Amino acid sequence: MSRNGQINYLEMAGGDLSGTKAFYAQAFGWTFTDYGPTYAAFDQGLNGGFDADLAKASPPLPVLFADDLEAMRDRVLAAGGHISREIFSFPGGRRFHFSDPAGNELAVWSDH
Repeated sequence: MSRNGQINYLEMAGGDLSGTKAFYAQAFGWTFTDYGPTYAAFDQGLNGGFDADLAKASPPLPVLFADDLEAMRDRVLAAGGHISREIFSFPGGRRFHFSDPAGNELAVWSDH
């Protein structure tokens, strides 16, 4: 079964990253993998991460997977989505952000 289009990751504002990590570790026993000083990933049933560079009031960012990032970008546009951040590279792959017709922001990533 293809992972294409599945919710694959959830990114949330990290604020004071060390304090955020301490809270989730103490309250729920979560562990983290740090990717630099402003990002910590977790794997607690649904993979995700805390980004200290996101504004504190930022809503969670659902991240979908795509086998072919460029093709998925074209599909998002054809369906009426708006690209809010063009394709960019990050450690582990590439992604873009878009808003749906209701104004929700999501991202799509690919590992190649």
